Amino acid sequence: MTGTTDPSLAAETTAPEMTVAQIAELAGVSVPTVSRVINGRSDVAPRTRAKVEEVISRHGFRRLKKPAGRSALVELVFHELAGAYAMEIIKGVERVADQNGLAVVLSEMRGHTPGRGWIEGVLARRPIGVIAVFSGLTPQQSDQIRSRDIPFVLLDPTGDPGHAFPSVGAANWSGGFSATRHLLELGHRRIATITGPHRMLSSRARLDGYRAAMDAAGTPVAPDLIYEGTFQTEDGLVHGRTLLELVDRPTAVFTHNDLQALGLYRAAAEAGLRIPEDLSVVGFDDLPVTNWVTPPLTTIRQPLTEMAASAANLAIALGRGETPKHHRLELATELVVRGSTAPAPR
Repeated sequence: MTGTTDPSLAAETTAPEMTVAQIAELAGVSVPTVSRVINGRSDVAPRTRAKVEEVISRHGFRRLKKPAGRSALVELVFHELAGAYAMEIIKGVERVADQNGLAVVLSEMRGHTPGRGWIEGVLARRPIGVIAVFSGLTPQQSDQIRSRDIPFVLLDPTGDPGHAFPSVGAANWSGGFSATRHLLELGHRRIATITGPHRMLSSRARLDGYRAAMDAAGTPVAPDLIYEGTFQTEDGLVHGRTLLELVDRPTAVFTHNDLQALGLYRAAAEAGLRIPEDLSVVGFDDLPVTNWVTPPLTTIRQPLTEMAASAANLAIALGRGETPKHHRLELATELVVRGSTAPAPR
């Protein structure tokens, strides 16, 4: 315990790198309680935990020395762990982890036991680095991560990552532009798009690329041809049905991911339309399944495995105390032309 007896004085004069004892004094709790919160223990009452976290957020906390021996783990945190998208990410991280003699721990931001969130789990495991996939952080979570000196990288972030944490993403705008330009070059003018949630950075960028290509071609963007989805297969089915029932239906659709394109395939079949003779379709991601549908899907290749490997290398470097060469990495996207696009029908 320090010699400070007036908590308000301590708040004004204590250096940013506070000790556990100083945090305990300001929060009005014991030193062991602060230690349990810092190390992700679940046996702390929610109100007490919030009080300690508030002090840490306001005044900062840095370990006086690096913890002896982080676990030989890379933590890979998904908002939702499901589907081919997640598998491509896992492959990239596992490849780099194996090269560095590390194991990979998978976790979700959803579904944790009461009183123990994903950050508490990370604190308890003490990994070399953490990679959060297709997720954002609340201000409180950002404070918790920074205050614990946890190496943290955002992969395909949902919002603008700013400068709080390093991030790895893809060239979504150019992907949206390339997909739409490809359809325009085939003679299509009634080009619809099914987007992801507007709150997500990648979806907004793809939509902006679509608009830019249409504008460059001098083709007006029809409001009735833009539908917002959630990156799920049902988006393509439900919104596809609506689009294909229009009197002046689109001759082509650009979906913001491959799953939506698969749903659109079903909607087209229900409407008695052939792909690509009656309807051209372009997806986004280039998941392995795109080669196995009939016809094979034209799509924008987002290098998910390479993005994941880059994020893993970045997290491991940070965990070893190295300074990264780049704070923000953006990998190129590429148009992959297959059998789902053709010249516009007369």
